[in-house]
Amino acid sequence: MSSSSNSQELLERIHAALEAARAVLKRFTPGAIETEYKVGHDPVTEADRAVDDILRKTLLRAGEGWLSEETVDDFTRLAKQRVWVVDPLDGTREFVQGIPEFCVSIAMVENGIPVAGGICNPATNELILGSRDTGVTYNGKPAQPSQRKDLHGALVLASRSEVNRGEWRKFESAEFNIRPMGSVAYKLGLIAAGRADLTFTLVPKNEWDVAAGAALVESAGGWVLKLDNSPLRCNQKNPLISGLLAGGPFLCDPLLAMLDRHSQTIGADKQP
Repeated sequence: MSSSSNSQELLERIHAALEAARAVLKRFTPGAIETEYKVGHDPVTEADRAVDDILRKTLLRAGEGWLSEETVDDFTRLAKQRVWVVDPLDGTREFVQGIPEFCVSIAMVENGIPVAGGICNPATNELILGSRDTGVTYNGKPAQPSQRKDLHGALVLASRSEVNRGEWRKFESAEFNIRPMGSVAYKLGLIAAGRADLTFTLVPKNEWDVAAGAALVESAGGWVLKLDNSPLRCNQKNPLISGLLAGGPFLCDPLLAMLDRHSQTIGADKQP
């Protein structure tokens, strides 16, 4: 199978899984759903588990690995070249509160590299789909990240939780505009589609939070780095990574220079 046909087959599977997840989520009402809390106070709902189940049934084939926020990790994935990394419902806090900033997030990781991904926000009817071989589409139309060349006036999508905790206060006088938003996967999808210029997190994230969004940003022509400026590698034994930076192709150096000026403060803000 050629690379392009392989990518097309992957995208068809991702698209089918996202549509199946969308159908499952129609059974639930955002803002009116019973919520439990995992260790660390992260919310989880019946919707998270139901979507996880349908994603696994739709996506997984023999020889492929599986890493999901809602599935117990058995580590057999570490021996697999191809691994699905999924978050059935990224932005569960927003889902519970009825804020339309949550999504289903699916990535295919090959040899540690996110090569294809899909993100669906059923509340806003946004579907972002793509691979390194095919590029990215936003609601079926070709998309590319921001072509902005400097930070002045740039739109930066920030974590609502980080903003609420005061971790973005240091950037209040920055030359860019900050928009707090839920779901890091959704934010990365919007970066890939050129709906905003940059996003970055100040605290660690898990692979399932970022793998699909990273695949989309890089497939669209943007860039992704971990907060320590190293490349993102997935399917690690410990899926926790340092925070993530992502943006349009010309904004990497300006953002890194700006963050370097704040590095001492950011280091002090990091949380486990």
